[in-house]
Amino acid sequence: MTNETLSNVNVATKANVYFDGKCVSHSLTMPDGTKKSVGVVMPATLTFSTGAPEIMEGTGGSCEYLLSGATEWVKSGAGEKFSVPGNSSFQICVSGEPYSYICNYG
Repeated sequence: MTNETLSNVNVATKANVYFDGKCVSHSLTMPDGTKKSVGVVMPATLTFSTGAPEIMEGTGGSCEYLLSGATEWVKSGAGEKFSVPGNSSFQICVSGEPYSYICNYG
C-alpha cells in the first residue's frame, strides 16, 4: 500500500534539487526521529550514490532502476518498493510521467 499522507512530520522547506531540477525532494523528520524524503524524478536517466541504505517507495508514475553491480534493469511503480544498499549507487530511468517517491533511510 502506498502512503498517501505522512502525519506529524517536520518538513525542510528548502528543496533538495539534483541534476538541474530533474529530481527535486524535501527532507522529512518523523516523530520518532527517522529521516525520509519525498520527491519526484522527471523523465531522465540519473545516477545516485547512497550513504545509508535506502528503500524507495513509489507513490506515482514508474521507473526502472539498476543497482550497482547488477546487469538487468527492474521496473518499479506506484505501490512498489525497492531497496538500495548503503555506500552504493543506483541508476534510475524515468520516461513519460514523472516518478513520485518516498525515500526511507536506514
